Amino acid sequence: MPRLFVAVRVPEEISEEMDRLCTGLPGVRWTEMEQFHLTLRFIGEVDHNTFYDIGEALMAVSAEPFELRLRGIGQFPPRGEPHTLWVGVEDAEPLLRLRRRIERALAEAGVEPEHRKFVPHVTLGRVKEPLPQERLGAFLRRTALFRSSPFPVSCFGLFSSRLRPEGAVHTLEAEYDFVAGTMERV
Repeated sequence: MPRLFVAVRVPEEISEEMDRLCTGLPGVRWTEMEQFHLTLRFIGEVDHNTFYDIGEALMAVSAEPFELRLRGIGQFPPRGEPHTLWVGVEDAEPLLRLRRRIERALAEAGVEPEHRKFVPHVTLGRVKEPLPQERLGAFLRRTALFRSSPFPVSCFGLFSSRLRPEGAVHTLEAEYDFVAGTMERV
């Protein structure tokens, strides 16, 4: 059964900017540059019929293209020992509108609504061993002012994810242009 999520791919030049942040902390498994993405909705494992229904439902999502900029560094959870380090989003309103449209389309396909609060971010790395507080503090201070170049967003993708011990591998299954009904199967 495929494990699915909907996301915006990060352009290569922005991925290169973020990749330069991924250093200086022992015990962190950094995300590979090719895997950077901004998850709009995690779906989880579905059967093949639901996979097809989701793919069809997402074709109905339309939106105006917008510009996005990544900004700031954070951690999950926000307090205490982190398990994830991430880059946030500046002015997320256009992204939130797109997410609401995707959520409605997924509901039409029979996917249960998401109950967790949506925090738009790109995962930089996953913490595998406790971090020395002074090293974590130095990393957060060094990267706190990160602000990417702006980039256009005019499509989103349906991805599958395969979990492996060395980290998940994400595969683009279909890409949806913001013009309703336009899809490219990959």
